[in-house]
Amino acid sequence: MAGFKLLLSQSRRLSQPHFSSSRFLPLHRSLSSSYSSSSDSQSFPIQPVSYAPKPKDPPQPDQTLQSTPPEEGTRSTLSREDLRYVKDVPNISPISYPTRVAPLPEDRVGEARDQESEEMAKESRKIQAESRAWRIPFRVAAEEEKVVIPFPMLIMPEKKNEKRPVLDLMDAIREVKGNAKANFDETVEAHVRLGIDQKRSELIVRGTMALPHGAKKEVKVAVFAEGADADDARAAGADIVGGVDLIEEIASTGKVDFDRCFSTHSFMKRLYKISKILNQHGLMPNPKQGTVTKDVTKAVKEAKQGQVKFRMDKTSIVHVGIGKVSLSEEFLRDNVGAFMNSLLLAKPAGLKKTSKYAGYVNSFHICSTMGPGFRVSIQSLSRAADHYSKVYLNA
Repeated sequence: MAGFKLLLSQSRRLSQPHFSSSRFLPLHRSLSSSYSSSSDSQSFPIQPVSYAPKPKDPPQPDQTLQSTPPEEGTRSTLSREDLRYVKDVPNISPISYPTRVAPLPEDRVGEARDQESEEMAKESRKIQAESRAWRIPFRVAAEEEKVVIPFPMLIMPEKKNEKRPVLDLMDAIREVKGNAKANFDETVEAHVRLGIDQKRSELIVRGTMALPHGAKKEVKVAVFAEGADADDARAAGADIVGGVDLIEEIASTGKVDFDRCFSTHSFMKRLYKISKILNQHGLMPNPKQGTVTKDVTKAVKEAKQGQVKFRMDKTSIVHVGIGKVSLSEEFLRDNVGAFMNSLLLAKPAGLKKTSKYAGYVNSFHICSTMGPGFRVSIQSLSRAADHYSKVYLNA
């Protein structure tokens, strides 16, 4: 009991303010707990405490600038700094504007409303007419103009692989004349595909021909000959006839004043002196072209009639003009016969074929300058060549 009193006195002493140090706090707690556990007879009940609810604050007015400063004796909601700016501000009364409503069509003036409605009706009718004409133009045109429009005809395109029939020469000439619809006098052209290898230069086909009904042109003819051949050339109508003196003149001046040139076999060796000048103008005499001949009279007369040159191109095709569309069918047939006769004369000797046309002439087409082409049979060409030889060569 004495020990218990000693502990109690010490605890009281520690509970004093001057002993409330942090180092004695654990001891105080331990003593208090031990005391409360040991003294079960003494208990201290804790009474509940209730507090009155705190009243809610009244809603504060908006902290914006007021139009007028507060009256004296009333508490202002503005701060001192705000009052410095609000002090001298004049009174601003709120302004309210009436609500605006878009005017309706019935609110407008009667005349303006009627005029606008008429314009709108015209515009709508115009738009409807344009849409109808765009969608069904043929029907609108037929209704307005009362024109009967025929149903369009379907034209079948020609097949590329479809072979055209082979025509007789006279029928082909009629077709060419019928399809020549240009506004000028078209040229009738002949295109012959030859069965010759274009790589073999010794088999190149070239020559000249005199069309019996060709266009008459003034051709200046020169003949290199002496003696009797020179006299025959002058009699036939040659423009320039000469020998060594003519060669020296051309060699010195370098000028050529003629369109066709012929020579005899005896003068060919002397012409090599001016061969370069003649080759520049394509006038060097050549036996294959018939400009080196023994019959000077015949050569000059044919040249005066108007001879036409032809030559095989790189694709083994010969292109030549044989007259104008304005010529008659018989004249065009004679010109085709003259061309075929000259083509047979220009046939290479190295071409080993038994027939005149087999293996040499593969196809023959005739056309106008702006028209389609028509294939001609070889039999009708052979008859035209025979007719030309009989009428013009053997006469």
